[in-house]
Amino acid sequence: MTARRSNAALRLFIAVLFPLALTACDKPAQPIEQALVVDADEWPGWGRTGSEAHYSPLDAIDTGNVGKLGLAWHFDLEPGYSASTPLMAEGKVFLTTGHSHIRALDAVTGKQIWEYDGGTRERATSALQMSWGNKGIAYDGGRVFLVTTDGYVISLDAKTGREIWKTYDYPDASPRNSNGAPRVFGGKVIVGFGGADISPARGFVSAYDARTGKLAWRFYTAPGDPVTPGNERAEAVMRKTWPGGWTNPDGTRRGGGGTAWNAFSYDPDLKLVYIGVGNGFPYNQSKRSPGGGDNLFLASIVAVDVNTGAYKWHYQVCPGEQWDCTATTDMTLATLRIDGRDRKVLMQAPKNGFFYVIDRATGAFISAEKIAKVTWADRIDGRTGRPVENPGIRYAGKPGLFELWPGPTGAHSWMPQAYSPLTGLVYLPVIEQGALIGDGQKGGGEITAGMGVTLIPEVELPGSHKSFLRAWNPVTQSLAWEVELPGNWPGGVMASAGGLVFQGQIDGRFVARDAGTGKPLWSFKTESPIVGAPITYRAGGRQYVTVITGSGGNGAGINSPGNAAFRTDYHLPRRVLTFALDGKDTIAPFAMPELAPPPDPDFAPDLARAQAGAVLFGTRACLVCHGWNAVGGGAAPDLRYSPMITDAATFRQVVKEGALKMNGMPPFPAFTDAELETMRFYLRARAKAAPAEHKALLEKASADRASNAKPQDFAGKWNVVIQTPVGPQEAVMDLKVTGNVVTGRVSADQGTVEVAGGVRDGRAKFEGKASMPMPITVKYDVTVRNGKLSGENANGPFGSFPLTGTRL
Repeated sequence: MTARRSNAALRLFIAVLFPLALTACDKPAQPIEQALVVDADEWPGWGRTGSEAHYSPLDAIDTGNVGKLGLAWHFDLEPGYSASTPLMAEGKVFLTTGHSHIRALDAVTGKQIWEYDGGTRERATSALQMSWGNKGIAYDGGRVFLVTTDGYVISLDAKTGREIWKTYDYPDASPRNSNGAPRVFGGKVIVGFGGADISPARGFVSAYDARTGKLAWRFYTAPGDPVTPGNERAEAVMRKTWPGGWTNPDGTRRGGGGTAWNAFSYDPDLKLVYIGVGNGFPYNQSKRSPGGGDNLFLASIVAVDVNTGAYKWHYQVCPGEQWDCTATTDMTLATLRIDGRDRKVLMQAPKNGFFYVIDRATGAFISAEKIAKVTWADRIDGRTGRPVENPGIRYAGKPGLFELWPGPTGAHSWMPQAYSPLTGLVYLPVIEQGALIGDGQKGGGEITAGMGVTLIPEVELPGSHKSFLRAWNPVTQSLAWEVELPGNWPGGVMASAGGLVFQGQIDGRFVARDAGTGKPLWSFKTESPIVGAPITYRAGGRQYVTVITGSGGNGAGINSPGNAAFRTDYHLPRRVLTFALDGKDTIAPFAMPELAPPPDPDFAPDLARAQAGAVLFGTRACLVCHGWNAVGGGAAPDLRYSPMITDAATFRQVVKEGALKMNGMPPFPAFTDAELETMRFYLRARAKAAPAEHKALLEKASADRASNAKPQDFAGKWNVVIQTPVGPQEAVMDLKVTGNVVTGRVSADQGTVEVAGGVRDGRAKFEGKASMPMPITVKYDVTVRNGKLSGENANGPFGSFPLTGTRL
């Protein structure tokens, strides 16, 4: 860091001594690098330092006194994206919310000093440019740096918020957006962008001079033209791995991607910037690169020179990626004692379910093991560092769908991991979620047109919809401890020298755990979910912990049903919460009104029309913000409870004409009026089904305990109602029970399914095969209470739906 150079020597001296003081009695598990503990009082970047460890050497708050932690101050925020990580420098907490809205707050009192609006909502010309908002900002040398979601890189005076320089990062009109945190490494502002899920645009990373804003270099992550002098070696490496080429006969791009939208690290001694590169487009490699090949630098970690952007080395986590595999998660730098010697390493848990340890000077593979369920590969070959793929994952030209673990949300998404040299453990927010993927079928099944695959990311599979905090030993590649978390969207993690790990949860709790054991030592009810990572800093000799509340960023609603049991409402209060020992601040109790769909007495069910609306809702990207099956995940309002859906004129003004653009809802002018009405009909159907779904969800949670029902209680004919995303569906269930064995059939307008299963612990579980139009398995998990049937129907890949029944 370049700020306050007159104090640099003192800070460096303190930083070097600090870990020694902490560990005079307890030797740290792994060597402590100087870069990991410098500037102990501040948190000036996304991961605090270029090591991206999300670790602080402060220890005034520790395992012995964390129970005395209290709220020191809070700051109320407006509705909008707030799944972000704040910064602290110069005695100020800096944060970004919404669309590049920046604030500076006094670090001790929480009083606002200045604010700045990046102007995205006024300028944005597409939904992608508006996106959901920024995940973070950067500080260096008395300046705050941001990159807006529509591509402007901006430098602000940290004292006043005054704009110092501003430049535009995008060289052409290809669809792009920027929502990751910029970094400042070696005097360069490092920025990337996203968009590889919707177009074959060529990925790149830009570096700007932090003082002047002048472009210093641009590193391309997929082959093409132009080829800059600093990119010549990288281009030569990439091109030979695309043997089928990346362009169509007319010269337009057929394949590309490789966007680096989130993860960057920095080694100041090696002067290397590490870039985490994303997926390719189309997903289907046979369409992107018909000749096959590894398709570098997709799904890779790439090291480049900080001054020139020149390529140094790469390591690819998914060669020839075609599963939305990305290496865009945090890359943590550390020194590990491996086989009796110190190794300077880079550690990453990318989306693909493995945890990697790589030599950060050379890119040489050291080790990798699974941190979650993985079906796409058996292992990583210790000699080559390449995955040993499982049969069938190369789905091009093959019928059916492949069960993919992890699914497209990844075993680890963008939420930060943390590393503590004191314990030697990496703390991982892990998702267990499967998906179905296969070759593109007629009608696509494509959330994004042109991706060349049928992808169903929200699937009911055993073990899905779970999340964990897992403490991982990177030397032994083994699990030290784990804690199952509520929901399936875990918050980012922060570790401290006080022997603590802090993490927010989707159920609205902020928790401190013992870093060595995972035991919870303290928690605070925040009223709202937490996704962004916390930070800790010292001001006026006192240590503080700060976190921002608010749900979002979960792709951004693809896996919302996994959190449906928790209130993640867009309108829940969003706050900056800052804690200190013996803090005395309080927040007023808050109770969200009961969920109630708007009155809609004129609605008449129409299954075919509702299904057509569901297709529009899915393929026009509405679900990305408003949730799978219109179950809101907190990134945007839950439309099942919005009065807007009952009025055609209002719905048109908002969706097609952009009446709420300044609130973050972009216009979608491509909708025809007929399509708008069809989609509105689907949302009205979802609103009608919502109360029964919510009631069944709560009942299921309480019914998961063992039931007293006996096998013969299930026998006979039942009228059942299944609350599907397109409205309630009626069926007749005719069951026979012999001993504990259940057989029978379930008949509905769509057809009849023969089922078989058994009864155990008061619950009947049975299943059968159907075709809708692909072959699927239909499962039932039900119990009987007071003569009534209740439970759920898992309808193949389409989700699990509440079920109730009465005897015929």
